[in-house]
Amino acid sequence: MTKFSTWISAMRLRTLPLSVSGIIVAGCLAAYNGFFNPLIFILAILTTLSLQILSNLANDYGDGTKGTDNDDRIGPMRAIQSGEISASEMLNAIKLNILITIVLAVLLIFSAFGSKNFLLSLLFFVLGLASVVAAIKYTVGHSAYGYRGLGDIFVFLFFGLVSVIGCYVLFAKQVDHVTILPACAIGLLSAGVLNLNNMRDIASDTKSNKNTLVVKLGAAKAKLYHYVLVGGAMFLTALFAVLYYTSPFNLLFLIIFVPLTKHLVTVYKNDNPKDLDPELKKLALSTFFLSVLLGIGYIL
Repeated sequence: MTKFSTWISAMRLRTLPLSVSGIIVAGCLAAYNGFFNPLIFILAILTTLSLQILSNLANDYGDGTKGTDNDDRIGPMRAIQSGEISASEMLNAIKLNILITIVLAVLLIFSAFGSKNFLLSLLFFVLGLASVVAAIKYTVGHSAYGYRGLGDIFVFLFFGLVSVIGCYVLFAKQVDHVTILPACAIGLLSAGVLNLNNMRDIASDTKSNKNTLVVKLGAAKAKLYHYVLVGGAMFLTALFAVLYYTSPFNLLFLIIFVPLTKHLVTVYKNDNPKDLDPELKKLALSTFFLSVLLGIGYIL
């Protein structure tokens, strides 16, 4: 593997569709309500992608320097673990990524609010900084929250509530109750992806003292928790469709219930954590396509 391909691998491109799911839902709901702005949408997508890449690089750095990424870990080999990229090189990349993210966030906030709405601008600047800190502190530092079983909460908040509700406010300059159920559903599915990742890595995480929620719950309870996350998201999405029904197109997202149900059956039958690795991509892509079909269903 060349160094360039190692950097691409470190960015973990397969995680990027999941990260923009909330932005897609927010953009479509904004379009339905007459608030859509293409520049804000593009900048929101770019900012979110930059944040996700920052999180991925920081995770590689945090787990790599702590020794969590070792031969016991299931899944693709990380960059620092492989030796292709040094810890100092990764740290420099993280610093550059932080700068890019902040620039994109400032452009996004200015495009959304201009010189008006000072309080909203300030709020979103704080949210932007909080997102950067959250992306880094998942695995980096002595107080990394991912090592204390708090990752699921942060994923739900930032991938769900902040992503959907926050992005909608960028368009509409107001909070709308129509965003609450989709935000919670996307947040639950995103937490499900993290939970699945931690279920796969339970053995190596336990050995490395990475006390994820899965490690704290144990394999059996982690499965039950996973059913609640994915099943809960399906329920909330269906409830949203009932409460805000306007046309049959609103039900397009039900197509994705098929792969989600198959995924839950696979997890139920699984007794080898290694076999959960392919399910990560399936769940992440299912979340992405659910967001696309849910959003499109309201603008057709």
